[in-house]
Amino acid sequence: MKSSNNLQGKVAFVQGGSRGIGAAIVKRLASDGAAVAFTYVSSEAQSQLLVDEVISQGGQAIAIKADSTEPEAIRRAIRETKAHFGRLDIVVNNAGTLIWDSIENLTLEDWERTINTNVRSVFVASQEAALHMNDGGRIINIGSTNAERIPFVGGAIYGMSKSALVGLAKGLARDLGPRAITVNNIQPGPVDTDMNPDNGDSSEPIKAMGALGRFGKAEEIASFVAFIAGPEAGYITGASLMIDGGFSA
Repeated sequence: MKSSNNLQGKVAFVQGGSRGIGAAIVKRLASDGAAVAFTYVSSEAQSQLLVDEVISQGGQAIAIKADSTEPEAIRRAIRETKAHFGRLDIVVNNAGTLIWDSIENLTLEDWERTINTNVRSVFVASQEAALHMNDGGRIINIGSTNAERIPFVGGAIYGMSKSALVGLAKGLARDLGPRAITVNNIQPGPVDTDMNPDNGDSSEPIKAMGALGRFGKAEEIASFVAFIAGPEAGYITGASLMIDGGFSA
């Protein structure tokens, strides 16, 4: 595993790291020198393969089963990360759910699940992290370009949940600024994953909406996260940073 060593000696916790963008973030942070703990809900075998891959290339990683809709599970996972690796420097909140339907069809249960996963889990993880994180740490939320633009019918509650992270990051940046802990949102556009493949049924109209005319790669999102987690990004906080190929332009 080729390492830039920018994060050597750091410990990262990735909430929702077993697949897609989350797995790419785990691998990139590990390749940059961080020891990484990440959570999963049901994909135990896939998570172990990711751990094995990181370790085989000289990195450190552990997988922790924790449902992001359960606040105590999130808190326990962060405490376990600190206990295992001895410190905590970086938290990446990547867990999320996508419920996309017209307002006439959405239920209160849809709303609650979206808020609990996309917003409450970020608050709980950030609150617990603040109790254990070293000064100078990083909290990074994976938001969405849909906080800025909803181009299709059905995105009301998803867009609302990602917009909530914008205000949360600003407030937490103020709260934690005296400790030099930065809090930022990364807002990806369409990204090629198994849940949203670039050859899917709606991929061509989506590509046409972006200035670059393509889906992003999970590794591109991960590289941006690694930069924000690193020492050169210490003056960036309270920001919502777009990486969407011009989708919102």
